[in-house]
Amino acid sequence: MLLFEILLLAVVQGIAEFLPISSSGHVVVGAALFDQLGHPIDEKLTVNIALHLGTLAAILVFYWERIQRLLGRDRRVIPLLLVGTLPAVAVGLLKVSPLGPSLEAALESPLLAGLMFPVTGLMLIWAAHRPEGNGSYAEASYGTALVVGLLQAFAVLPGISRSGATIAGGLGRRLRRDEAAAFSFLLAIPAIAGGGALETAELLRDGPGPIDPTLLIGGAALSFLVGLGALWWLVRWLERGRLEDFAWYLFPLGAIVLAWQLWG
Repeated sequence: MLLFEILLLAVVQGIAEFLPISSSGHVVVGAALFDQLGHPIDEKLTVNIALHLGTLAAILVFYWERIQRLLGRDRRVIPLLLVGTLPAVAVGLLKVSPLGPSLEAALESPLLAGLMFPVTGLMLIWAAHRPEGNGSYAEASYGTALVVGLLQAFAVLPGISRSGATIAGGLGRRLRRDEAAAFSFLLAIPAIAGGGALETAELLRDGPGPIDPTLLIGGAALSFLVGLGALWWLVRWLERGRLEDFAWYLFPLGAIVLAWQLWG
């Protein structure tokens, strides 16, 4: 059953990483459901990182032209990305500190995910009602980069959508919709890559886990393919100004997860 479970989580990851509904929250809740059904998945964070690496590849493919421009006319964006990544680095340092085990336990909590899904919904509604700006990320200030970076760090909590929070932050700082989405996903590249590096270092230190590496590779490949389609969909949806539609999914989802965790 482990193959089916990882592939199902890979589909969820590929969709939820880019649509503003929190991939980490869905993966945490899905893994908890498997636990309750008697099919526990060991090494949940390892699976989560493997699936994130698949969606990282989707970002690299989808935004390849913009990434290439970082080496040319958009060189100014590189220090902006560095500033925006600093909050995520601080969170990464917490993970390897003595507080790390407690933090990881919180990041695997479906109860916390249930609490945070509605918070993401409120951010989406707020962002959807902001007047559309006309700024581009190439001309953004360091303050804008830091605000978006702080929201990315906040999205370490399961149930807080990284894409939703950072796109909302960009819209709040008067970026155009497509520019806010592009900056969000460019900023995700160092964050996801850094998280993968930390997890890899932990695996090398602790030795190989019980999951067959080929299952992780298959899951990452599937999350890449599904994520590529979801990213294309999100950009089109955002252009139509329909970001808040996802909130009406997150509110009942949060209520259901909370009811399950508190009274299930």
